[in-house]
Amino acid sequence: MSLVGNWSYPTAIKFGAGRIKELPEACAAAGMKKPLLVTDKGLADLPITTQTLDIMEAAGLGRGLFSDVDPNPNEKNLEAGVEAYRAGGHDGVIAFGGGSGLDLGKMVAFMAGQTRPVWDFEDIGDWWTRANADAIAPIIAVPTTAGTGSEVGRASVITNSETHAKKIIFHPKVLPSVVICDPELTVGMPKFITAGTGLDAFAHCVEAFSSPHYHPMSQGIALEGMRLVKEYLPRAYADGSDIEARAQMMSAAAMGATAFQKGLGAIHAMSHPVGAVFNTHHGTTNAVCMPAVLEFNAPAIADRFQSAAAYLGIDGGFDGVRAFVQSFNDSLGIPVKLSELGVTEDAIPELVQGAIIDPSCGGNPIKLTEDNLTDLFKAAL
Repeated sequence: MSLVGNWSYPTAIKFGAGRIKELPEACAAAGMKKPLLVTDKGLADLPITTQTLDIMEAAGLGRGLFSDVDPNPNEKNLEAGVEAYRAGGHDGVIAFGGGSGLDLGKMVAFMAGQTRPVWDFEDIGDWWTRANADAIAPIIAVPTTAGTGSEVGRASVITNSETHAKKIIFHPKVLPSVVICDPELTVGMPKFITAGTGLDAFAHCVEAFSSPHYHPMSQGIALEGMRLVKEYLPRAYADGSDIEARAQMMSAAAMGATAFQKGLGAIHAMSHPVGAVFNTHHGTTNAVCMPAVLEFNAPAIADRFQSAAAYLGIDGGFDGVRAFVQSFNDSLGIPVKLSELGVTEDAIPELVQGAIIDPSCGGNPIKLTEDNLTDLFKAAL
């Protein structure tokens, strides 16, 4: 089977090894003549970034670069990125990297033409309508990990540096107009990033599948996304140069983010404040929280996971799935408890307050309260 394709769900996706070479054509299609490539500090000097800048320069697109992006990007990073965008006279953004680079890049394109503060566009009700849609710059997304799926998302997660709260900023036009998924860009990922990002994709699929909301398309995508992670993450983890495994994981990442249109739940409600307060890796935090959340949600999701277990090739129905998740984490070197990530018991009240207001709460199959979230954090700690 040839792992190459041109897809239009949920946006135009150029998928396949070596397709980063098509970046100039993607820029032309998006109307960009002087794009700004936005990525994180860790990627800025790596060969995949340098090679991408070379492709841009050779095509007459310049080599504009902004990389002052933290692992959990905040409004200070955003302000600096917008300033660089305006000062450089750029006309679009290439969001390049993992979740932090993709999220910040999308927000630079979004905020470059706005006059209101970013917090005015939080994903609450119809706040997105406050934005000047005509002022949003075009976006091309190039993921270099296989986890968040932010390349196919209509929102970004930005941390408020003063309150340490993660906020979801949403607008339909934040969805990139073109995505280049080139699995060759993920070959150099270290094992712990391969594991953490891959389990982020798995968590997206698990929570979308668990969500009580009605969205049959997302339900099916979530199920197949879980299967791809189960089959191919161990291969990518064992051999980073396994291009088929890397490609299938890139598909799973995009599928997870597409599927969670159906909803997220307690895993993300917990991991968002943990990441904001303790600066933990998002996907790894999701993985650590997952066993406790599955146990908590069991009364509401056990039946639907009976059929999922059979599709995934897991014996024992829901109990088998629950046992598999813990053994899967263990096989990928994931810590067992949040305390191993530096989370402390005295922070639980603050974490609960952050979790209870997180938009992900609404997609959990069992209603979340301060009391049961406290119990969940204690169980995961």
